[in-house]
Amino acid sequence: MEPFRTLVSAAAPLADSDIDTDIIYPARFLLRLDKRDLQACLFRDRRFDAADRPRADFVLNRTAFRAARILVAGANFGCGSSREHAVWALLDFGIRCVIAPSFGEIFYANCFRSGVLPIRLPIAEYARVLAQAETGDELTIDLETSEIRFARERISFDIDPYRRNLLLRGLDEIGAILAEDAADIAAFEIERRRLAPWLFLDADDIASRLHPGDP
Repeated sequence: MEPFRTLVSAAAPLADSDIDTDIIYPARFLLRLDKRDLQACLFRDRRFDAADRPRADFVLNRTAFRAARILVAGANFGCGSSREHAVWALLDFGIRCVIAPSFGEIFYANCFRSGVLPIRLPIAEYARVLAQAETGDELTIDLETSEIRFARERISFDIDPYRRNLLLRGLDEIGAILAEDAADIAAFEIERRRLAPWLFLDADDIASRLHPGDP
């Protein structure tokens, strides 16, 4: 997972409230298990018409925001089902940060697991960021200082220190365990092999024990 430190990008304004995960990633695409090429499914029914032609009025199809890496969304963004595909599709499109007044709780947690930074802002600060996004000018997201910067503005945001640390290091929870507890895990595996060696027999070992003397 790519570490997140500082991100400078235009921010696509999508201020509709209650955009659920089925809008972000329609259910008919859920059989796709590979994380690659999911961006084609992102906001599929809003980005494209019935003939699969891009809708000119959808924000991510507008020239200023086609390469946006920040999304400024409305309240309760990512509500609905728990599908991780919604975050995967955003990331595959290039979105590394979503700013909103509030998020669906499961979507919010899934963002951190995939290296996407979700930022909650009070309404007043959110309105200032949204206004900046609508100009098409860039924002700077600085995770090390927990700030959003643009023009002469500096807006601080709160984030759980543990999750912040994981994003800075480019780790999810499993990656953190493997990185921080590698010595303990290795010691446990050595001891387990000593106490229960039969758990580590391969097929040939098992066959030789069941049928000793067979060629």
